Amino acid sequence: MSRVVRFNRTGGPEVLQIEEVDVAPPKAGEVQIRIKAIGLNRAEVMYRNGQYTHAPRFPAQLGYEGSGVIEAVGEGVTDFAVGDAVSVVPAFSFLDYGMYGERVNAPVHAVVKNPPGLSFEEAAATWMMYTTAWGALIELGGLKQGEAVLVGAASSSVGLAAIQIANRVGATPIALTRSDKKRDALLKAGAKHVIAGGGAALTQQVLDITDGRGAQIAFDPVGGPEAAHQLRALARDGTFFQYGALDVRDLGVPVMDLLGRHLTVRGYELFEITTNAARLERAKRFITEGLTTGTLKPAIDRTFAFEQIADAHRYMEAGEQVGKIVVTV
Repeated sequence: MSRVVRFNRTGGPEVLQIEEVDVAPPKAGEVQIRIKAIGLNRAEVMYRNGQYTHAPRFPAQLGYEGSGVIEAVGEGVTDFAVGDAVSVVPAFSFLDYGMYGERVNAPVHAVVKNPPGLSFEEAAATWMMYTTAWGALIELGGLKQGEAVLVGAASSSVGLAAIQIANRVGATPIALTRSDKKRDALLKAGAKHVIAGGGAALTQQVLDITDGRGAQIAFDPVGGPEAAHQLRALARDGTFFQYGALDVRDLGVPVMDLLGRHLTVRGYELFEITTNAARLERAKRFITEGLTTGTLKPAIDRTFAFEQIADAHRYMEAGEQVGKIVVTV
């Protein structure tokens, strides 16, 4: 038996329930993990609310990220063994797997060994944020030394990951945030510049920072009309990556800017990386090397006990965190 978090109807955090269930032995191509820590993600809040890309199938499981110790391996698994400390990369559907539990099964393609010295809490805070940022900035965006990147919602876990990845390749991360209250935290997290608020002033500040060139990439989970100011701040041949929809209004795309400076506006999601074996392997190498050398270090805002899962979801919905929310098991 294992305690797992499930829900039987969509709604607020109160629908989350801890239940005792039988966990089947791992099937071929799976491993069974004794979970030590879980990383929370906004996708799980959306799924719980019934606002995700697919509807829950009740009783519904959830959870993309977990870290722990392998307790059993399924047929055909040769790269992992009982006792290995591992983490889970979001590379599956909630309809098939969920990491909110004491003992869970996971597909082997989504499992990676933890580098030495990384705590289970840090490991659980790693793979969603770094893979999401790496995919846009490095794999698809080709961010290079000396280029600037605009990081929207910069105090989020993905935003902080983007800042670290930009610094790792010698680029200039420009953090965008709603107000000045997170400025010091973002500078401490590695942002080279912080721009608070939006509007036309954002465009001019970016141009001033970049000596008139503009940023090569904008990496934004918000969208809405404010995105037009980021687009105007992009360099010639620049790319705007939209990876979330916190503001579902139209972008207000400045058409003449698109034409005159050959800009690309691109929808992007993590699964472009994690469902492609070659891309996922490149992501694992880059991130594991960064964790090992210390150039990438997961930022954890707050931890909750497993029994406080509903409180952890409420805290995420409040949107005040700087970094990752982790639940310990």
